Order: sequence, then structure tokens, then C-alpha cells
Amino acid sequence: MTEDIPFKRKIRSFVRRSGRMTASQKRGLEELWPLFGIEFRDSILDFTTVFGRAAPTNIEIGFGMAENLIAVAKARPDENFIGIEVHDPGIGNALNQIEEFNLSNIRVIKHDAVEVLKRQISPHSLNSVCIFFPDPWHKNKHQKRRLINAEFADLLATKIKKDGHIYLATDWQDYAEQMLNVLNNNSHFNNLSEHNAYCERIEFRSLTKFEKRGQRLGHGVWELIFQRT
Repeated sequence: MTEDIPFKRKIRSFVRRSGRMTASQKRGLEELWPLFGIEFRDSILDFTTVFGRAAPTNIEIGFGMAENLIAVAKARPDENFIGIEVHDPGIGNALNQIEEFNLSNIRVIKHDAVEVLKRQISPHSLNSVCIFFPDPWHKNKHQKRRLINAEFADLLATKIKKDGHIYLATDWQDYAEQMLNVLNNNSHFNNLSEHNAYCERIEFRSLTKFEKRGQRLGHGVWELIFQRT
């Protein structure tokens, strides 16, 4: 039975898009999902059973094309990683790379991250949660769809273990301000930057092609690290 969490899912932070898939991505999704995919079910995951070992377990929400997920899993073989994504091209790409690099420490879930956290993740079991460049929903009328809000922070607080971390990055300043405000005002987390503000670039975060393009266009990036108290 899951912990009773006062979080009611009404508005999703994403829209499912079919997207164009390459033949390789289709093959990855069809052939490798049974090996590395986790189906969404209303039951708690046993990480030791999923990975065949007991190890610190981390989640990346919205991993895109999996650049960071793959790089960090390769660099930290003694830890487990679960990537949550809803778009098929990125999932197919992730699965192909898991096979290519023979990574036994990654699993992938295709579902709404809020429901996964609420229904499949046991209390205080996560070493960290990474959310890099979530959909900013930049139009005012859509900002209620943003993932990072007070209710979501409270949900994360029930899943991250003591001294575990949240890592966030966005290239939308007003969303960064919202993230900062939400987490600075959550008593379960401590801002690890000076002056309760933004941090320097997160050491392990991969630089994606989209971020490189943004840099060329002069876009800023705001990053946050919070620790569970």
C-alpha cells in the first residue's frame, strides 16, 4: 500500500506528442523495452528486484534524448538510475544506448512522473531527483501546467531520503524564479547555494545540443540544488 499523499493529479505538465521516430528508435522501443522498461502499475517497485542489487537509486524526470541519463549512469556504475519520459523517440534512443553501452544500471518508465512517484516509489527511497529543462509553459494561461509547484515539492519530500538531493535547471528565468520560490519556502529542503539563490553549473549535468544552441543565441540557464533535511 502506498503512503497517503495529499496530492490530487488534475492538470498534467506535458502533452503527449507522437513525434517522428527513426527506424533505430522504433526498433529500440519494440525490442529492448522488455529488457529495460518498467510498466506503470499501481504498486511499489522493489529496486533490489528491478536492478538485481541494492544500490542508491536516482530518478531523472523528462530525460529527453537521454544524453544526461546515459552519461551519468556510465560515470556512476555503482548507482541505479530510472529515467521517466513520455515521448517515444527519446525512450527508443535511451533503450538503444543502454544496449550499446551495456548498462545494467538504467531502467525506463513511460508514464506521468507524478503518478509514478505517487504510486510506484516507496517513501524516502530515492538518492536524488533530476529535472532538467522541464516544459516551461511560458504562456500565462498555461503556467498552471508547470511541474514544479508547491504540491509537487511536497510529494518529492516524501520520496527523497534524508540528505538526498533535487537538481533543477531551466532556461526560462521566470520559471527559475518560480522553482526557487517554491523550494526555498519548503521546510523539507535546504538550498545549497549561497544566499539561497541559484548555484553554479551542476557538475554532472550533460550539455545537450539544444542548450548549445541556446548558448549561441545568448540564452541563460538557471540551476538549483536542494538537499532533503
